[in-house]
Amino acid sequence: MANIGHITQVIGSTFDAEFPEDILPAIYNAVTVAVKEGDETRTLTGEISKHLGGGRVRCVALGSTEGMVRGQDCVDTGSPVTVPVGEETLGRVFNMLGQPVDGRGAVNVKETRPIHRDSPRLEDLTTSTEVFPTGIKVIDLLTPLCVAAKPVCSVERVSAKPLF
Repeated sequence: MANIGHITQVIGSTFDAEFPEDILPAIYNAVTVAVKEGDETRTLTGEISKHLGGGRVRCVALGSTEGMVRGQDCVDTGSPVTVPVGEETLGRVFNMLGQPVDGRGAVNVKETRPIHRDSPRLEDLTTSTEVFPTGIKVIDLLTPLCVAAKPVCSVERVSAKPLF
């Protein structure tokens, strides 16, 4: 049975939802809300960021909150937001929910992982330098990144070109 709550407040890109206190969703769980826009309905996903007490949670919306209203149903998915990982994802473009947005169709992946994970154990880390394949040909050829490197990406003000 799905854990269904209702929206109590919408504040910009965040919203509060109330669930029964005995089955309060965990922090980082994904929640979905069906938002009506005219004749169409879209699904908005949010991520629980804080327990407020009294069965209420604060969620960060992973999309536009326009059209959300108080009293609307909110469904706890029971799991965090996950994204696809693996060789199949190289060279593809995804949104923050792990859905492909490059117009090349669905991605057949074998594994998905939550966007919030524990750090790897110290024993699992290597001391050698390894190249990190981004899947973006220009970056991989001209400025390859090392695993665990901290690349900086900014945008030029005049031409809006990304700079690494």
